[in-house]
Amino acid sequence: MQARRSFIAQAIGAAVAIAFAVVSTASAAQSKTSSPFTGVKANTGTVSLNGRVLTLSDDFKAPDAPDPHWQVVDSKGRIYLLQKLTVKGLTGDKMNRSITLPSYIADVAKVQFWCAYAEVVLGEASFGPANSTH
Repeated sequence: MQARRSFIAQAIGAAVAIAFAVVSTASAAQSKTSSPFTGVKANTGTVSLNGRVLTLSDDFKAPDAPDPHWQVVDSKGRIYLLQKLTVKGLTGDKMNRSITLPSYIADVAKVQFWCAYAEVVLGEASFGPANSTH
């Protein structure tokens, strides 16, 4: 009976250790910060990816362009045009500083701002091996 209890205690301890390692690895892999934005119009700040949410840094300034949109490029080079960065309202413009990625986007290699009016990339920031992971 003693051996059985000892075995169960060891099994539970091992399961807890494995679960902790998996959660720690998953959260570390899902929280990262990009390189700084570079481009003709979007060239300040960074973007962080935490799980499925992209959030712009406080020092990011909206590009001076007529119709900027969030755009994501995955690791296979597929491009996803997402929602508008700025929305004009009755009480002034509002910037969508955070967006939740749709479930069909598996990963993010780059975040770009795309001008839908001029059909040009305004700037981009990438998530790569040289970028910090939090």
